[in-house]
Amino acid sequence: MYDAVILAGGRAERLGGQDKPGMTVGDRALVEHVAAAVPDAGRLVVVGPSRPGLPRAEFTREEPPGGGPVPALRAGLALVRAPWFALLAGDLPFLRPAHVAALGEAAAAGAGAVLADDDGRAQWLVGVWHTARLSAALEAYGGRSLHGLLAPLRPVLLRAEPGDAAPWFDCDTIDDLRRARGVAARRRDERAG
Repeated sequence: MYDAVILAGGRAERLGGQDKPGMTVGDRALVEHVAAAVPDAGRLVVVGPSRPGLPRAEFTREEPPGGGPVPALRAGLALVRAPWFALLAGDLPFLRPAHVAALGEAAAAGAGAVLADDDGRAQWLVGVWHTARLSAALEAYGGRSLHGLLAPLRPVLLRAEPGDAAPWFDCDTIDDLRRARGVAARRRDERAG
């Protein structure tokens, strides 16, 4: 059993302050894509403003609102009850349940596991973590960087299978959003054809 924490607040400065998790790719909002990747989560915690389309979610806010990923993680983790939890960004249109399951299996060897991008870099907001170990690290941490908090826990780095859309791909800019929409449209056309 695991819980899931989706970080869906922030200021989306590179998107002109728009509601990034609420932007659509294909037939649903980005944050809804992420929630669909954790259908087996005991609790679905969304750190950010309450929104439609997520009927089973529990919403909470970081202090101060827009304060960054570490305060957001702190707020979300306060609602986690399972021994393991998925920590996910709210803008991952290509993340699937199989990716989260693979992370869960890899995490069992230690404190956690995160996806690595094509260059082997850890994607800190696509991972599964041991709740007690991360809670202890967070309690002792005074910094603002997720890397600074999570890297010392030495998570397993998991490479995703190659494909046309990486599960760690996030939509930080208008160009990212266009690319994601193009991939989604191509996939829809392939299924229809």
